[in-house]
Amino acid sequence: MNNKIISILNDIRPEFDFNEPVDNFIEAGMLDSFDLVTLVTSLDETFNISIDGVDILPENFSNIDSISNLLSKYIK
Repeated sequence: MNNKIISILNDIRPEFDFNEPVDNFIEAGMLDSFDLVTLVTSLDETFNISIDGVDILPENFSNIDSISNLLSKYIK
């Protein structure tokens, strides 16, 4: 799952290396609010899920682990 997440992130912002450990993509300037919308859409399509609006919070998209944890809530 992490490889798919990294691939999506690389498609959205190819100028950054999402393979490197980062505590917070947003604070590091790697993702902005528009990128989060794009990311949610891509995750929904890739994993055939629908992330609820209440879960679209910056802390759920701060790094690979937080995104993976969010997805595990939706992927059975």
